[in-house]
Amino acid sequence: MQRGLPMQPTVVLLKEGTDTSQGKPQLLSNIAACLAIAETLASTLGPRGMDKLIVNERGEAQITNDGATILKLLDIVHPAARTLVDIARAQDAEVGDGTTSVVLLAAQLLKEVRGLIEEGVSPHIIMKGFRKASQLALERIKELQVTVDKSDPERFRSLLLKCASTSMSSKLIHSEKPFFSKMVVDAIESLDPEDLDESLIGVKKIPGGGLQDSLLIRGVAFKKTFTYAGAEQQPKKFINPLILCLNVELELKAEKDNAEVRVEAVSDYQAIVDAEWEIIYRKLQAIEKTGAKVVLSKLPIGDLATQWFADRDIFCAGRVAAGDLRRVVQAVGGSIQSTCSDITREHLGTCGLFEERQIGGERYNIFEGCPKAKTCTLLLRGGAEQFIEEVERSLHDALMVVKRAIRNGEVVAGGGAIEMELSAHIRNYALSIPGKLQLVMAAFAKALEIIPRQICDNAGLDSTDVLNKLRMKHASGERWYGVDVDGASGIRDNMEAFVWEPSLVKTNAISSATEAACLILSVDETVRNPQSEAPNAGPKAPPGTTQRALRGRGRGMPMGRR
Repeated sequence: MQRGLPMQPTVVLLKEGTDTSQGKPQLLSNIAACLAIAETLASTLGPRGMDKLIVNERGEAQITNDGATILKLLDIVHPAARTLVDIARAQDAEVGDGTTSVVLLAAQLLKEVRGLIEEGVSPHIIMKGFRKASQLALERIKELQVTVDKSDPERFRSLLLKCASTSMSSKLIHSEKPFFSKMVVDAIESLDPEDLDESLIGVKKIPGGGLQDSLLIRGVAFKKTFTYAGAEQQPKKFINPLILCLNVELELKAEKDNAEVRVEAVSDYQAIVDAEWEIIYRKLQAIEKTGAKVVLSKLPIGDLATQWFADRDIFCAGRVAAGDLRRVVQAVGGSIQSTCSDITREHLGTCGLFEERQIGGERYNIFEGCPKAKTCTLLLRGGAEQFIEEVERSLHDALMVVKRAIRNGEVVAGGGAIEMELSAHIRNYALSIPGKLQLVMAAFAKALEIIPRQICDNAGLDSTDVLNKLRMKHASGERWYGVDVDGASGIRDNMEAFVWEPSLVKTNAISSATEAACLILSVDETVRNPQSEAPNAGPKAPPGTTQRALRGRGRGMPMGRR
């Protein structure tokens, strides 16, 4: 008699409710999520890109067409699609521009190979082909890039202006490109050429006025801080003043707050009060002795000190933001002091002109003509608050691009020219190799064409017609031909038309997009923990916690011995 097979025990590996999906459908679902993100961003690319209006949960609206900003505001939850958010953020931090391009490129790479995956080609062969094609692209950029001669300051400056205006051509402020390009290049040139720390460029947003009312101050400007009575009697303008920066509180402190003193007689109490006054007067006299005419402090400067300074024709400002104070020290020299004693001339800074000026509806303290200025301030004007914020984001991209151009000095033509040249180069190479890699590299070459194709679509041009013309030009050796959104033919030599970008923007975008595409292709299973679905689900409280919390002290809880 045949014995029945033993029953197989059910093995439970994962917690109940855990969602697992794996295999080819999972990979295709991840690719679809990435394409959905790219679709959202696609219309923002290029000089005729549209803007997105994003409203957060608090009802605050933001208008932008910066790829990294849009992805940050969208709050994407799909785990694979988050990879694209990360590469956009990395591109923004590293180079400042090309955030939309990098996302579109990564998504297009996945789209081109989706058919191969459905037919059963191993993702590893696709990844190998992508990496090889990416390497070829980066080598080709190094061959093609034009190094700019830095020895001629005038020519180098004109290069920087062109890079800045190319970066701005797809932003809201493209109509004011010449004005803002000059402002951006002047701002970067005012920094220390050794480290080019863009955080030393202060940006202050003042609603009202037109874009042309924006100013570049070669020094520091910050909004008037909270002041006490007596501030209006202080002088508001100095020529060549000495400036003292402090991290000291100049306020009358009542010692009863943090000390216990037993007094026998009224005179004893009076002696304590006198000592408190004595301490603050000693500090104020020490400051006056230094000869400083402008006193700034990170901590509050009280009403007594404000009036005392006003009587002696000294300007003071307390509660100055740490970032502003740091930039003041960078501009005027000296150092921030944390005590009022032993301050000598070397601890003080100076500037050509200090004044408090009305700009729009606000008063600003402005330091100009600074001898050690390695910093500057952009005062942005404009109608709506959202508009000024988008101007700030656009200028940040342009500042980063100009910084990279100064650092590296190598440029390529923008407007899809370099992508078309790389596409032709990789396609020619693909024809020389056998096997499946040929298909993968041809897909990579085709994916690169998404940049010029999308620029055409956004500008309302016939993308098929323009791309055919570009392929013909690049096949005949015209390597810098790209899209022209203004001309009748739709194409032009973008190197001669001064549509220039630092080559670093392109190399970074291609390598980041390739890495992201390979990462998504290498994932074949997603395991989603059920707890992570619940909003802000924290660790479980130990049993009995609720009862203990509800029982009041002394009711049912044994009290410790006193």
